[in-house]
Amino acid sequence: MKIEITNVHLDLGAGRRGTDMGPSAIHVAGLVPRLRACGHDLALVEPIEVYNQEGIEDPGDPNARFLEAITRTCGRLADRVEAGARNGWTPLVLGGDHAQAIGTISGLSRVYREREQRVGVIWVDAHTDMNTPETSPTGNIHGMPLAALLGHGRPELVGLAGDQPALRPEDVAIIGARDVDAGEVGLVKELGVRVYTMSELDQRGTAVCLSEAIQRVTAHTAGIHLSFDLDGVDPQHAPGVGTPVPGGLTVRESHLICETVHRHAKLLGMEMVELNPTLDHRNKTGELAVWLILSAFGKTIL
Repeated sequence: MKIEITNVHLDLGAGRRGTDMGPSAIHVAGLVPRLRACGHDLALVEPIEVYNQEGIEDPGDPNARFLEAITRTCGRLADRVEAGARNGWTPLVLGGDHAQAIGTISGLSRVYREREQRVGVIWVDAHTDMNTPETSPTGNIHGMPLAALLGHGRPELVGLAGDQPALRPEDVAIIGARDVDAGEVGLVKELGVRVYTMSELDQRGTAVCLSEAIQRVTAHTAGIHLSFDLDGVDPQHAPGVGTPVPGGLTVRESHLICETVHRHAKLLGMEMVELNPTLDHRNKTGELAVWLILSAFGKTIL
């Protein structure tokens, strides 16, 4: 596979500093040589630099902090993903906080919309990320990307996909949710986005739920973009995240998600986000991120 890697050094959307160093930690764990060892053709690794918080005196709208800078970053990312996908490259975007997904998925959606196709999304996360500036308790945009991609939120972000939202609710499945803000619940139910909570995964089995989710999001789409927030994994396995929530996915369940997406769907793109090396233990989470990426791109036990 032809893979184009982009590093997004973004932490403006998060409540804690440090995710801007996430891409570097993933590379320290050996991502590039290990992808090449699996036989993949890699484009040169490109960074998207972002203003750091020290360089921005005023975060602006308290309900959508650092909106201008995040919009600019996501716009550049969307353009890069779009250009690469048009040339046959599969985007692998390393973050950075989850606000970057607005750029990644907007860029993909532009390409497939021109082909009269849609993008399906598996969104692995402890949260649903469907706040809007009106419902967010913090004003942190990393809690809003999925809402924006579905057409709800600041027009600057929604509009990055073009004249219509990047995604349709029926093409999205969230896996691993266990911490949903009260203000998000109404939009989740209104749009009908399928959310597989950890309780449902426990009761029905991760493999069953995952199979169902993939069938759902590929029914009317060209394939799947896998947006993997490392806080979806239990903190004992992925301590290097800014918003840890106990009771998350095991390492084996996390690999199963990535392996199953590879086996049963066309992978349109992937992003790995919310790795915060300042909170990690000897790059444990960075190494896990590499293993999960390898699984999504075809590495198996045998």
